[in-house]
Amino acid sequence: MSSPEEAATPRGEAGSPDALLIRRAMAEASPVADKVTSYFYALLFVRHPDLRSLFPAAMDTQRDRLLRALLTAAEHIDNKDVLVDYLQNLGRGHRKYGTRAEHYPAVGECLIGALSKYAAGVWNAEMEAAWVRAYTTISQVMIDAAAADELRAPAWWYAEIVTHDLRTPDVAVVTVRPDQPYPFLAGQYTSVETPWWPRIWRHYSFASAPRSDGLLSFHVKAVPAGWVSNALVHRARPGDIIRLGPPAGSMTVDHTTDSGLLCLGGGTGIAPIKALVEDVAEHGDRRPVEVFYGARTDHDLYDIDTMLRLQQSHPWLSVRAIIDQQANQQLPDAIRAYGPWNEFDAYLSGPPGMIRSSVDALRDIGIPSNRIRHDSVEELVAAGS
Repeated sequence: MSSPEEAATPRGEAGSPDALLIRRAMAEASPVADKVTSYFYALLFVRHPDLRSLFPAAMDTQRDRLLRALLTAAEHIDNKDVLVDYLQNLGRGHRKYGTRAEHYPAVGECLIGALSKYAAGVWNAEMEAAWVRAYTTISQVMIDAAAADELRAPAWWYAEIVTHDLRTPDVAVVTVRPDQPYPFLAGQYTSVETPWWPRIWRHYSFASAPRSDGLLSFHVKAVPAGWVSNALVHRARPGDIIRLGPPAGSMTVDHTTDSGLLCLGGGTGIAPIKALVEDVAEHGDRRPVEVFYGARTDHDLYDIDTMLRLQQSHPWLSVRAIIDQQANQQLPDAIRAYGPWNEFDAYLSGPPGMIRSSVDALRDIGIPSNRIRHDSVEELVAAGS
């Protein structure tokens, strides 16, 4: 008969002693993740009521985001290279909430309080010490990144909506003018807050490379119960003011190589792909760029005309529309049908399911993980890619 500790940790599992203890606690707590989350916030707001104002009034929309980010980081505490980049982005991004260095101990105390309650079957002093060490490392990286960022950039930017182009009943192209210069790279994303839902932020990719006029564009699809997306698509108008967080993301072009770009964009995921194409064009590169634009129907190819105009202007660019309902072929199938892709770096943007299946397909045909780029953050950390 094995002990709970032995049962929770697979034989031969790789990792440092702290990482194994952390994973064991998470295996115990994961089946009751909702209870862990609720208890964590109950502890936080009862013990530290001054922190309540940092969170949205309606916690149901992003209740688990902070906790999920911390747990993701803790689980991959051994994966230093990817983890540090992830945490630095997280630390910089948390400035827009008003998070300060002195808030981190309170969050750590309540995180460990919630885990000790719901992982009680395996919890002991050794496990608690491992979590304290992991959280200390995580929080210090975030604090240092925020402090460095404070010296060179504001916590957020105000931006005025200058055009609002409704491409389909549920997709809008929103162009804004920031109140001060906004430095970013093609392929990155930012977080957006609307005036109608204070302290609720959602991520959107930039839909163009940096422009000389300083304007920024986003492609936004209204999703069911999506507070920010529905506000931006159906309620926002020119003249409205939104807030932008700092730029983030590593899905950018390496201009020191001449590798081709294999770009997969699903739905509004075509936005950063368009930005990458513009970036290659601006650098005068002649490297091949192959774009696969995935959609369920013709109707969903809302930006195909823009992509085809780019193809006409640049002989090194090829654009293929992959429509599920016409050819019964999804993006991963299309990747396998064309190629070979040995000399290409892959860039993926779209729904999480599309990214997962496309990453699998790319690995199957021999593209190594270090040449596959996407910014689905939790999956990025989990895959170590």
